[in-house]
Amino acid sequence: MTGMPRTETASPSASAPPITAPTRLWLVVLVACAGAFLVVLDVSVVNVALPSMREALGLTAPGLQWVVNVYSITFAGFMLLGGRAADLFGRKRMFVVGLSLFTLASVAGGLAQEGWQLLAARAVQGLGAAALAPATLTLVTAAVPAGPARTRAVGTWTAVGAAGGAAGGFVGGALVDLLSWRWVLLINVPIGVLVLAGAFRWLSESRVDGGRRLDLPGAVLVTAGMATLAYGIVQTEEAGWTSAATVLPLLAGALLLAVFVLVESRAAQPLMPLRIFRTRAVSAANVTMLLCGSTSFGMWFFMTLYAQNVLGYEPLEAGLALIPSSASVIIGSKLAPRLLPRLGARPVAVLGVLVAAGGFGWQSTMTADGHYLTAILLPGILMMFGIGLGSTPLAVLATTRVPTADAGLASGLINTSRTMGGALGLATLSTVAASVTFGATTPEALTAGYAAAFRVAACVLVATAVVMAVWLPGEKDTVKG
Repeated sequence: MTGMPRTETASPSASAPPITAPTRLWLVVLVACAGAFLVVLDVSVVNVALPSMREALGLTAPGLQWVVNVYSITFAGFMLLGGRAADLFGRKRMFVVGLSLFTLASVAGGLAQEGWQLLAARAVQGLGAAALAPATLTLVTAAVPAGPARTRAVGTWTAVGAAGGAAGGFVGGALVDLLSWRWVLLINVPIGVLVLAGAFRWLSESRVDGGRRLDLPGAVLVTAGMATLAYGIVQTEEAGWTSAATVLPLLAGALLLAVFVLVESRAAQPLMPLRIFRTRAVSAANVTMLLCGSTSFGMWFFMTLYAQNVLGYEPLEAGLALIPSSASVIIGSKLAPRLLPRLGARPVAVLGVLVAAGGFGWQSTMTADGHYLTAILLPGILMMFGIGLGSTPLAVLATTRVPTADAGLASGLINTSRTMGGALGLATLSTVAASVTFGATTPEALTAGYAAAFRVAACVLVATAVVMAVWLPGEKDTVKG
């Protein structure tokens, strides 16, 4: 890092009420959370529309998976750059730029006539989300003073983000049944315009002074590395783990990420200063968030496919079936801030992840003739309640012990961990499911594949709970500000 002075500057709107007004603080939280909801919603909202997209645009099975993954990978790959850009150019500015790009790309995706056009639009959506998402958490932590109020605000941000993913099935199902698959993307346009209006009205600008530059080589390396690694994992479905078509991308992705770390260690103004990982809370929270994220995206994906492809639900029915899990993730996320001051971050996180693991284990007992109560409702509630309860302390730990100058970076980093974990996890769990079905499409074969994916996810979460118990800080003051 350079020796340049870093100061936080803010330029509140002249017509806005004082930033200390409680109402204004929570309006800032509302706008920021609305942005977070949109970008996470688009990870899962397309799931129920995938069969319709395949029929309309002639997409292959791998192409369908890339409708989800190209967004997630671009989103996660550029999020570190988005977080640093928010610090340097302004959190409000990057929020507005990212949301505008996301909204325009949604128009392009909704009007796509070819499969490649849809994939290109999803990639640009991911780029806009990468600029927007880090600013959402930074705006929340900057607006609300440290202490219980900030912990509640971060809990709200976590709940809204998690609910965006969980609600994707319902929103997508309703839009596909009532309108068409195109509206799972076009719906972002009116909502995006409303959130932009709120941003211009209520958000105040803040940035870090010092004349620093963005680390574009670092951004290219980390994005290319993550995308290549995910591509290699996806290739295992068709080529197997020992094929050159799989091994070479996996090795290339790992090499690119290693070069990224080397470049960052020597750069004068790195995209991701490695010193940030010297803080135990930051490093532990990001690693465990990545592991948690690796299971949550797969949960939405496979639950939706199970409901439609095995139980015969219509898209809207499949979406309605997941509403209770959407509610449970909000409850878990809102309960966590009440428990953190009493128990500390580590016990709450471990408890949440173990509850989620129990839900995933239950879900892995699914059958081809399963009943809604025991095959979707109850395990779904456990899975998402646990994810909500466990994720909130991780977001708090990852952002409360960093300098103000690195607030955007810390926000981008924890968002990257969650989203990239989801993209890589979905690719891996899809490979697990495919290895069991061997291309068969009978309800029994599909169920066996989905069940295997849930079993692996449950094992990952149990291992994550062990890592949390050993690595996460245990002091209660880590969450008191």
